[in-house]
Amino acid sequence: MVIIRLFGALVRAAFVIVLIALPSLILTDASVDGAEIVALVALFGAALTIFEYAPVYPCLIEFRDAPPFNRIRFFCLFVTVLMLSLMLRGHTDPTPLTEFVYAVGAIIGQSVDFPYSPVRLVTLLLPETADAAHITLVRSAAGLSFLVGLLSLAIFILSLRVYDWPARSGSFNVWINLPTFDPTAGGDVVERLERDARFNIAAGFLLPFLTPIVLRSASDLFGSVSLDHPQSMIWVISAWAFLPASLFMRGIAMGRIAAMIEGKRRQTSTAEEKLMQAA
Repeated sequence: MVIIRLFGALVRAAFVIVLIALPSLILTDASVDGAEIVALVALFGAALTIFEYAPVYPCLIEFRDAPPFNRIRFFCLFVTVLMLSLMLRGHTDPTPLTEFVYAVGAIIGQSVDFPYSPVRLVTLLLPETADAAHITLVRSAAGLSFLVGLLSLAIFILSLRVYDWPARSGSFNVWINLPTFDPTAGGDVVERLERDARFNIAAGFLLPFLTPIVLRSASDLFGSVSLDHPQSMIWVISAWAFLPASLFMRGIAMGRIAAMIEGKRRQTSTAEEKLMQAA
């Protein structure tokens, strides 16, 4: 069992390294200093993954033993980074694949680029001196990442219904899968889970709108967010699309857990009533 757990942690760490190094591997303009920084961050992410998944005791990562929650979230971030990297690679080394990815992003970006939309707010992060080509590129990248986030959320909801998550996977250990949630902190557990679920869903809905506004407002104090460098654009836009989708998934998952606990309570109450009637 220990060997299997360690092997699984090593495999997950390898995927994390590939994810972090993916833009540097696809893009051709990566500098030596930038490659060293990426390698350092990749090793740190791999070490954190091993320290989290190798031991029996949990640390910070939620739903560690409740697949496919984290797998779908990783898939969402990986596909987003991959698609954006291919899109930006097409500006220096165009191929049919990169042109297709750019065309999909351009179509989605134009479709959702209307006043006060999340994509329009992302383009407003650019300085006034930005040329039309760069604005179009950022809009296409935002549209593509927005599409990946929506598809990942749809896959997650479908998987919940198909696999009856988390009940089908057996007993759900709250301590391992929700290490930051203290069920003994006070109040009814179901009510707290439902409140956290509503909060996460509301935050996931508002975050695509609020993030560009906050970054724009904070630019006077901390400087503007640079979307000129390809890797900066990839990670900023990926985070902008991934975090809301992740919060939506977490909120839906917390709601499912609350419903599962409530169902268990009803079953226990019904069984006790039958025993009392039989007695």
